[in-house]
Amino acid sequence: MRNITLTQALVLDAASCTLFFALCVGTTATVASLLGLPTTIVATAGWICLPVAALLAFLAYRPSRPLLAVVVIGNAGWVLASLAVWLLHLNALTGLGHAVIIAQAIVVELFVILEWRGLKALGARPSAA
Repeated sequence: MRNITLTQALVLDAASCTLFFALCVGTTATVASLLGLPTTIVATAGWICLPVAALLAFLAYRPSRPLLAVVVIGNAGWVLASLAVWLLHLNALTGLGHAVIIAQAIVVELFVILEWRGLKALGARPSAA
């Protein structure tokens, strides 16, 4: 994990958001059934990921401290929201649902760590005058 650059982390995050969008929006009912979640949660999660993927792809090529800070905060919020969904739907979730929600929360937390490191590194760069 230490050798992953900010650009690589952002590209991986964008790719995962794109995949999440495609699965959650393209196959909402199937994913909802497999996980034991309401279709509205699955579809909403997917649609949230579309603009986020675009922002992440943009930041991979044009890093911006303020926008990267928004991404770090947003990803941290996603982790907390994932845990809330998990707790609120604990009894309705399938085994796969439990595994997917927890696994994606862990992956997003890893992105938080990597992108936070990148944010700090951007702040350490000398400014061009």
